Order: sequence, then C-alpha cells, then structure tokens
Amino acid sequence: MAWLSGVRRVGKTTLGREIAGAEVYNCDLPSVAARLADPEHFFATVGARVLVLDEVHQLEDPSRVLKIAADEFPTLRVLATGSSTLAATVKFRDSLAGRKRAVHLVPVLATELDAFGVRDLRIRLLHGGLPGALLAETRDPEFYAEWLDSFFARDIQELFRVEKRAAFLRLIELLLRQSGGLAEVTALGRGAGLSRPTVMNYLEILQLTHAVTLLRPFHGGGRQELLHQPKIYAFDTGFVAHARGWDELRDEDCGVLWEHVVLEHLQATLDATKLHYWRDKSQREVDFVIPRRSGCDAIECKWRQGGFDPGGFMAMRALHPRGRNIVVVPHGRVHDRRFGELEVTITPIAGLTALLQA
Repeated sequence: MAWLSGVRRVGKTTLGREIAGAEVYNCDLPSVAARLADPEHFFATVGARVLVLDEVHQLEDPSRVLKIAADEFPTLRVLATGSSTLAATVKFRDSLAGRKRAVHLVPVLATELDAFGVRDLRIRLLHGGLPGALLAETRDPEFYAEWLDSFFARDIQELFRVEKRAAFLRLIELLLRQSGGLAEVTALGRGAGLSRPTVMNYLEILQLTHAVTLLRPFHGGGRQELLHQPKIYAFDTGFVAHARGWDELRDEDCGVLWEHVVLEHLQATLDATKLHYWRDKSQREVDFVIPRRSGCDAIECKWRQGGFDPGGFMAMRALHPRGRNIVVVPHGRVHDRRFGELEVTITPIAGLTALLQA
C-alpha cells in the first residue's frame, strides 16, 4: 500500500489515474463511500488488482478500510490519496505502521519544468508549482484566494474541526508573508488574534496538511547558536508571491523564492525530517543542513552565483568543521571554489540529488 499525500490540486488524482490497469474510486462520492462501508465485500469483488482510493480521508473511518485491505487482501495493491499525513485527524485511528509507504507529492520541481513546457524559471517562482496555476497563460489572483477558501473548508474544517475561519486564514496569510523567516509564535498570535496555544495547534495542523514546513535549528549546544526557534516555509512560491503582492519579480524576490524551490527539491529526494537550518546570534546563517554520520552537509541557495558570501559557511564550520559546503544555483555546471581554507561545491539544482547521494 502507498499513501500519497500532498496539498489540494498538487496532482494526486491525476497521478493516480495514470497508473495502468488501475481502478480509480473517488471516495468523496456518496456512492463510493456506500460501497466502502463494507470494505471486506468491496475488496473481494473488485476486478482489478490495483486500486486507487482517491480522497480516502473523506471516508468515515479510512484507516479501518485501509487496514482491512492490507491485512486481508495481501495481493491487492492500493494507492490511497489524501491531503494530510496519516494519523493526522481523529478519523485515522490507526497509523497503519508497517503496512504502507508514505509519499509526499510536492509542487512541480524546477527539474520537471521541461516536461510541463515551462522554459522560464521565473514563471515557476511567480505562478507557483501547482499544475493549474503553473500552466495558466496569465497569473490569476482568484486562483490563490479560491484555493485558500477550499483548503479551509475541505481539509481543515472537516478533518480538524477548526471553527475560527477568519483567524485561521489570517494566520496563513501572515505565514505566507513571513515565509522563509524565523517563526515568532507570540507575534503570529498577536497578528492573527489567537492565543499562543492556539497558534501552536494550528501550526501543527498546517504541518500535517503539508501547508507549511518547520525546520529546526542544527546545533551542537554552543552558546552562540540558535537552539530552539524554527524557521517556517510555506508550501508553494505562488502563494508566497501572492500574499506579498508581487506581480513581477526583482532579483531579491527571486532569491527568497529560490530558497523555497530548493527546499521542495530536498523534500522530494531526502527524508524531510533530517532537514535543518543553522544560525547564530550574530545572524550568520546557512539555509539548510543535513546531518550525516560524520559531520553534516551545509547548503546555501543563490539565485545569482555572484552574490554568494561564504561568511555563513565559515561561521558554521568554526563549530562544525566536518562536511561538505554546497551552493545551489539555477543553472550551470558542478564545480569547486575555494574561499581561503573553505572549499565550496557550486551545483545547479539538476545536479543536487546526485551530489548529495555521492
């Protein structure tokens, strides 16, 4: 069994329908939900050996349905799709541990743009990576507003029973505008009109639905390192640009959004729970850190290679000397540069995965 999760309109349904020979069932339809009310009979009578249960989180007891499929019909292959991680809501009474592989579908990656016929990376940054928005001839602000309304109604209110719609949407707007920065829970609560515990609860919900990513700081316990405060990233550059009112992108805007695109690439290719950032109290920072058995890989994202400042790497390596230093740029070739005693590998994003796996 595979559990395919991702935000609304990221392409889960389209991907499921592309599986050759599979029977696809939309669990949001009352007729399908009625058939799955008796899952044992349903799985015993379907003709295909590959099933796609789309929007399975809309069922009354989805974990029971999936558990019966996995335990009682071991030759049946099931792809279940949903907006949140498993065990994210009261509906999921069983995490299906040992029965499934979880796959997080992120928005269209920079390395996939050719397949979508998109030649200009700036379009990906401004429109975002949800296929509908990415492929639109012109950027439509209504797309983002309608998506947020649907996200709250279908993925938040129904699954998590959140009632404070206006405050919840204000919090999302604040997070979009501040995306890529440090998460200041008190300030977020003040801006959204929510208590600190409520903000913490809503942030957990947004993580479970893949709407935001919180990165914890990497540290060795040093006095000058940040130890606890996370950085927060929204799920898509198009929504960040929309919230910030950007109709056109300057180079400094592209730099902020490029960091998000690199993060999505890392989430698609690595264990996302192992991603961190590094920062000290002098505000010297490294965008992403990947711990290894011997040291750690440090990653900086640069829209323009000429704007790279090695100061963050140098400050971090004074405390954590072992590991590779990598700068990710949109295009070019993989090559090494030295900055004094510091060796840095500069790579286009197309070469990042191979470099990290080396």
